[in-house]
Amino acid sequence: MSSYSISAVRGAEASLPTRFGDFRVVAYRDIQTGKEHAALVRGDVADAEGVLCRVHSECLTGDLFGSLRCDCGPQLEEALRRIDAEGQGVVLYLRQEGRGIGLIDKIAAYELQEQGLDTVEANLRLGHPEDARTYDAARDMLRDLGVRSVRLMTNNPAKVEALEEFGFSIVERVAHEVQPHDHNKEYLRTKKERMRHDLEQV
Repeated sequence: MSSYSISAVRGAEASLPTRFGDFRVVAYRDIQTGKEHAALVRGDVADAEGVLCRVHSECLTGDLFGSLRCDCGPQLEEALRRIDAEGQGVVLYLRQEGRGIGLIDKIAAYELQEQGLDTVEANLRLGHPEDARTYDAARDMLRDLGVRSVRLMTNNPAKVEALEEFGFSIVERVAHEVQPHDHNKEYLRTKKERMRHDLEQV
């Protein structure tokens, strides 16, 4: 294995039956940040090629509270449904709220959006980059699970590029668009126009 700085190390593993199907949950600690991430695994992925995979960044408001301001919750649920239907796959749940800026500044960005800024402008006004996320933990989690290559469920080419820069093989980018609505269409339009997301419905 080539030398690099390890970010995420395995902490614990258990079965996790869910309303989307039966998974294994593997918890990891990010030794650089102290954050704890999770991998939801369906089927045998060790030494597997072309594993269906979603790298999902935490969104408390969307994933847990059902916020309609974003598409995060529906994307997470759809990923779990797809993986269960296929019988094999991985969801990596990374604890990097608000594209890496944290919950308080994410809510502050919401405030700025209510004053007319878009999501990119709001992050910049708060002194953050438009996207502060990193994916070295995702690389380490996939390697620890023994996954050799993935079909990545994402509309974000930067996510594909980030994993490929770590030397991880993405054999296909699988479109992962959910139906837009009045509450999130401007958010999704900003993703498309300013962040290169491949979205056909906005």
